Amino acid sequence: MFQRVTSRSFLASHLRTRAAVLAAGVGVSAVAGVGIAAAASNTAATATTATTSASASATAVQAQATAQAKAAQTKAVEAKKAAETKKAAEAKKAAEAKKAAQPAKKAASWVSPVKSYTVSASYAQAGGMWQSAHSGQDYAVPSGTEVVATHGGTIVKAGGNGAGDGPAYGNAVVVNHGDGTYSQYAHLSQVNVQPGQVVKTGQKIALSGNTGNSSGPHLHFEIRTSSGYGSAIDPVKFLSGKGVRL
Repeated sequence: MFQRVTSRSFLASHLRTRAAVLAAGVGVSAVAGVGIAAAASNTAATATTATTSASASATAVQAQATAQAKAAQTKAVEAKKAAETKKAAEAKKAAEAKKAAQPAKKAASWVSPVKSYTVSASYAQAGGMWQSAHSGQDYAVPSGTEVVATHGGTIVKAGGNGAGDGPAYGNAVVVNHGDGTYSQYAHLSQVNVQPGQVVKTGQKIALSGNTGNSSGPHLHFEIRTSSGYGSAIDPVKFLSGKGVRL
């Protein structure tokens, strides 16, 4: 009786011990499983973080490369523009230096009394229009053509009746050039100066016309050695000596 009871007690104790061992094994397995799952989760998170970091780094590198390329392009454009500006400035400076090195063009001392014309009666030409030989050079031009002083000087005669030299000249002007030389302009339609007035070379003094003893619109021009009639010399030869040619 005693032995049977003992056997039952031992069996119950053995069963409890085995159950405890099994329970402990299950717990260890569960704990191990949880650890493995956690490790796997941490690995995945780390991989994701690494991927995100790599992507961000690549984006930053690309942005930096783009910015550097843009900066280089801007710098190249600015350098080209600066080079062009420098080249233009150097060309301008060279042109100015070349111009400065050239001798200044001297203003003409004597000029023609009219710009566009056809020569007609010449000095010393014979004809019924004059009391003797022709005393000047005629320039055939339309009435109203601008007449200018062939050289600077002072007006000594101006007006009708040949400015005092007779009606044959019509309206006339005489300029004293201050070197013993005088110029006379006759048959004018309009006189734009008065005695005592100082004029410059090429300055307008009258308009051509057909007044006085004239067969048509023209300018009668003389070079004289005095202000009065009868002192005329060959005007074409005189002007040629001053560099003015018909």
